[in-house]
Amino acid sequence: MNDYYHKEYSEILGREMEHAVFGDGGGLLVAFGPQNGHTYDFRNFGMIESIAPWIEAGKLRVLCVDSIDEETWSNEGGDPRWRLEQQERWFHYVTDELMPKYLGEGERAITTGCSMGATHAANFFFRRPDIFCGMIALSGLFDTDYFFHDYHDDLTYANSPIEFLKGMPQDHPWMDLYAKSAIIFCSGQGAWEDEMREDLNELHVVLQEKGIEHWADYWGYDVNHDWPWWRKQLPYFVEHIIGEA
Repeated sequence: MNDYYHKEYSEILGREMEHAVFGDGGGLLVAFGPQNGHTYDFRNFGMIESIAPWIEAGKLRVLCVDSIDEETWSNEGGDPRWRLEQQERWFHYVTDELMPKYLGEGERAITTGCSMGATHAANFFFRRPDIFCGMIALSGLFDTDYFFHDYHDDLTYANSPIEFLKGMPQDHPWMDLYAKSAIIFCSGQGAWEDEMREDLNELHVVLQEKGIEHWADYWGYDVNHDWPWWRKQLPYFVEHIIGEA
């Protein structure tokens, strides 16, 4: 398959940012790596290979996005407001600078990610369903408390789907777009998955109360928070959305 590497200047972030694209045709899957993940994590840890049949069949292109987690979510010694403002700049870099390069008018992409990448995948989808038509979130957290602890403001709210979905009115225009999207979550029940499973439980209840159709899939007690399981989960859910390769 073709692998296209790009390094371009972001006006929003004021720096050069990397991204990579795998494949030449089909729908767009936007992939976010785990905590502090970077452009080629999905390739280096076998995630691209796990969905290669769809890429090689021209049914899927994968856009791997670089993160700045070290400055934002992971920077627990930094000023929380600055961290969140930097997170917002990165969010708008993806939505306002990167996505227009790969989506035509009226097109929408699917987001995916594992661990912290699943947090990003859900955040981007729920905040901008006009750009994203679905998500596959593997072992994610869905509020900011794990990283920002007792600090709360308008930007922790904006980056916590559990919170902002609770406050979203039923007549919000995003509700109709959610109904036309494929919303998939997965959590294992093995090692290092406790916090992710608990967050998914909470978000699952919120989505049920809002009448937002979704699939929350809990895998077995042997399913750990690690790449070997994510490599099995991603093609399983891609097939559910796209069909056989």
